[in-house]
Amino acid sequence: MIESTLAPAESAAEPLRGLLDGRVFLPGDPGYDAARTPWNVAVDQRPAAVAVPTSADEVVAVVRAAVAAGLRVVPQSTGHNAGPLTGRLDGAILLRLSDFTGVAIDPERRVARILGATLWQEVAEAAATHGLAVLHGSSPDVAAAGYTLGGGLSWYARAHGLACNQLDAAEVVLADGSLVRTDAEHHPDLFWALRGGGGNFGVVTALEIRLLPMADVYAGLMLWDATRAADVCRAWADWTHGLAEQVTTSLRLLSVPPLPELPEFIRGRQLVVIDGAVLADDPRAADLLAPLRALAPEMDTFARIPATAVTRIHLDPEGPTPGVSDHLLLDDFDAATAAAFVASTGVDSGTTLLSAEIRHLGGALGRPDPAGGALRQLPGAYAGFFVAIAATPELGAQGLADARRAVAALEPWSSGRRFLNFTEEAVDPASAFDPDTLARLRNVREHLDPAGTFAANHDLG
Repeated sequence: MIESTLAPAESAAEPLRGLLDGRVFLPGDPGYDAARTPWNVAVDQRPAAVAVPTSADEVVAVVRAAVAAGLRVVPQSTGHNAGPLTGRLDGAILLRLSDFTGVAIDPERRVARILGATLWQEVAEAAATHGLAVLHGSSPDVAAAGYTLGGGLSWYARAHGLACNQLDAAEVVLADGSLVRTDAEHHPDLFWALRGGGGNFGVVTALEIRLLPMADVYAGLMLWDATRAADVCRAWADWTHGLAEQVTTSLRLLSVPPLPELPEFIRGRQLVVIDGAVLADDPRAADLLAPLRALAPEMDTFARIPATAVTRIHLDPEGPTPGVSDHLLLDDFDAATAAAFVASTGVDSGTTLLSAEIRHLGGALGRPDPAGGALRQLPGAYAGFFVAIAATPELGAQGLADARRAVAALEPWSSGRRFLNFTEEAVDPASAFDPDTLARLRNVREHLDPAGTFAANHDLG
């Protein structure tokens, strides 16, 4: 008798091997390593198998086969925020939706139907052909689904709120293998939970998201040498207080590596950058930005640009990148906060951070959306996000320590809550949801998935 050398979870996954015309990979298979690797390549994912579907029917087939085999299912689009899954993929099928993409625009309803793991750039370009824009994030290669399910913080957020609350409908494969459409009238509890509650309830195969009637935007960036950090950060802090909701901006201290693929104006430099968008006509936008321009930036690209170009104003890295980070939400960012920020992340701090960022929240983000879902608002006036490149384990450990040091320096101004889209490690879900919302999310999950078939990056506990 020949004994199997497969681990128990791998043995359980063996019946799935014939699904999807060979697009199910077990450990040791050619293609397994490529399929299991997330966008954040610092995260080492080792599931029992990886399935790469290209349609909703194939998602249904994988979910039914996984349930029959006693395996959990972990949906993943790009894996930008894969860190919280560390240690939770044993006995799981990683359902990579990267080959399941597509977008269709209904210009009459001003709605985009977005399949699987479609990236924001593709959605933005499709919408632009009809003079429309979408509440995408700061990176063109983040998938719409994970971003939206976790909340979605766009450059239009202070005027229009969270992207999750622009969701009109979703199509979801549930734990029983059924494919359902959910909206305000059909499966309303699921519809509520998907809007900010993450991917804990099923596999989202399509989203329908409302669009903005906007072909171009006044947007861009300003930059200064890092020696100007103290006065620029203090001025930005003062400027954001009482600022019109038409303006959404970010303040960053950047330590840019000397990589040849980077633009020459930032390559190998330490910089202060303010970027964002102003939803106003050109004269009004110029008036609003005048206090920043009075600081004499070395470069100022703010101008009216096509909506499709807004995805890249933040200069986020595109393509797989190893990173570690930490995050907090702040009730305020004033002169004292700015001083602590510069002291902990500026040129004299000794930090290894690539980026220390403060995003301005408030406005529509701070008001409960009357028709919103699980995440109706963000409980804070600013968000801090601190990231380092983790090219080696040693650099990752140091970068994470520096990110935590930055968070600790700003703790006196913390709201005590987190935004899960910016949280790249496992945390207590009570840090992201109030008790009543968390209890309702758990009840929805228990009703739809009592056996715990699905595992999202952020578990509800």
